[in-house]
Amino acid sequence: MGRMNGFIGRRNVLKWAGIGSTGLAASAAGGFLWGVQEMVTPQLAEAQEKPQPVAPDAALQRILEGNKRFVAEKRQNLPSRSRLKETATAQFPFASILSCADSRVPAEIVIDQGLGDLFVVRIAGNVATESGIGSLEFSTAVLGTQLIMVIGHERCGAVAAAVKGDPLPGRIGIFVEEIKPAARSVQGKPGDPVENAVVANVKYQVNKLKENSSILSNLIAEGKLKIVGARYDLDTGELAIVA
Repeated sequence: MGRMNGFIGRRNVLKWAGIGSTGLAASAAGGFLWGVQEMVTPQLAEAQEKPQPVAPDAALQRILEGNKRFVAEKRQNLPSRSRLKETATAQFPFASILSCADSRVPAEIVIDQGLGDLFVVRIAGNVATESGIGSLEFSTAVLGTQLIMVIGHERCGAVAAAVKGDPLPGRIGIFVEEIKPAARSVQGKPGDPVENAVVANVKYQVNKLKENSSILSNLIAEGKLKIVGARYDLDTGELAIVA
């Protein structure tokens, strides 16, 4: 099975994951990737239109233009019954987003996109967890998105907690620990320590995605994926590229 309208066949997914046709191909990892492709294939067969993937730079431009519309209060992508029906049987997102779970930063709204346009992974502190990376591997290798944007935001509580460094109850400290390396990298630098760490964390998570996934790194090497980082301003609604 090869490429179908930008969707990567299971042999290629295994190759990009660093899994050969023998040995690990029969392992749990190999079986998972094969299963993913098989789950998606029926959707492709039923879909009326199978668009080609949106190139990285074009996807980025679409996001930035959408954010400008949001800031100008000229949103175009509002939910509709017709769009709901269009996306019911298959999804063809043009970009993937890793963003903070903060209720004030809903990606589809602040970059003016609609149902089925974005594949969004949200977690406090926009941290690239193992499960988050796996989700983004799925969106790129299987769904065909060629842009991943990591979005951090002004006055992020998770980043502030990492800067402060106090012990935290329950499992809250798990994702905060993932931000501390970024916070330490800008410690003592001029400016607000939290805001400095917000940007540093976006850059850190972008690099983590590039370095911790063979699927993503191979797609980047082949020119089929770009990973960028952005900072969202809570006061103005503006999105600025920082990585």
